[in-house]
Amino acid sequence: MAVITFLSDFGTLDHYVAAVKAAIVSKKHSATIIDISHDIDAGDLGHAAYVIDQVFRDFPEGTVHLCAIDRIAKKVNKRIAIKLENHYFVGYDSGLFSLISTKQPSEIVELHENNSTFVSRDMFAPVAVGLSEEENIFNFGENLDSIQKMIPKQLKVTKREIAGNVIRVDNYGNLITNINKEAFETILSLHSHNDYTVWFGKESSKSVKKSYFNVDSGDCFIFFNSNDNLQIGINNGNASKLIGLKHDSPILITFGI
Repeated sequence: MAVITFLSDFGTLDHYVAAVKAAIVSKKHSATIIDISHDIDAGDLGHAAYVIDQVFRDFPEGTVHLCAIDRIAKKVNKRIAIKLENHYFVGYDSGLFSLISTKQPSEIVELHENNSTFVSRDMFAPVAVGLSEEENIFNFGENLDSIQKMIPKQLKVTKREIAGNVIRVDNYGNLITNINKEAFETILSLHSHNDYTVWFGKESSKSVKKSYFNVDSGDCFIFFNSNDNLQIGINNGNASKLIGLKHDSPILITFGI
């Protein structure tokens, strides 16, 4: 029995999340619904992409991910369902799904027209239920050749440096970057003395720790998190506020200098 996950920018102060869940369980009483987050800022595709990308592969293949987030724009984006990395995604063709994987969807459909003003409840929820019951994706819409593309921030890597950016400031104020462990170790291996410096704002560090437990309370830590992204924080503090960095701030690592 497939799981249905639910990601939205609805918040939890109103009835919207419960209404979508009610639509799901009304069609499938035994449905397993797992909330990923409903605290995404309205229309913030970057935050939504980061959150779903970090977790969707932890679910079993065949999981259906209902993503009720659309960017705020004048035009109405298509409503689609896709199969990507053997997972199903239902949501808006806003560019979100292009940010969570470098692979191309194996199946894409534009969902059949529905005049409801509550699309997530009246369109996405029934499709998610159908896909969770292994119904053919093409029963829900017409074939599309591609989805909208958005280009994420790319690392700039040379033998002497890695230039990246903060891609997420989490709830604790930690700065999560797009600098990955593989790139770091690859460039580090080219330098016999293992000399490097991490530059962030007006600060710098010549060491990457294994965990934030390796520094005292109030001290800055830098380590590769469980998803192998370089993370900068302050033990028992808010790094974003104290260091003055935010989403998209540049992060630089220099080697042998």
